[in-house]
Amino acid sequence: MTQEHVYDGLFILNSEAYARNPEEVSGQIAKTIESLGGVVRVSRFWEERKLAYPIKNHRRGTYWLTYFRMQTDKLVELNRQFQLNGNIVRFLIQTIDPRLEEALVEHALAGPAQREEATTEEAAAPVADVYEEETAEDEE
Repeated sequence: MTQEHVYDGLFILNSEAYARNPEEVSGQIAKTIESLGGVVRVSRFWEERKLAYPIKNHRRGTYWLTYFRMQTDKLVELNRQFQLNGNIVRFLIQTIDPRLEEALVEHALAGPAQREEATTEEAAAPVADVYEEETAEDEE
């Protein structure tokens, strides 16, 4: 009897192929998982960014996040299918604790957090407050 686990998959997709046809390229991930009997909980765009170093002559990558359930004995075939897919530059699949599944899925469904860019004055203010508090304590 095989066990079913919850997995976290992070994929770096070919940015050029994704820009031409995002539904097809990202849809290949879910289709592959489902073809092997897995259930996709959430599959979503994470971000596009410049890679730290070229991978297979790619300088940019589209990051795609997927949470899914699958039988453990199907994981080897899943890895093989992803390695053969030319639109997937790199990928990492990890087992996650089933107790965290709902929280991670909810977080992924919420979408990316908006980054707030702080001005230099705002960024420096908390440091100055801490320094003033420490100086006042030291003088006592």
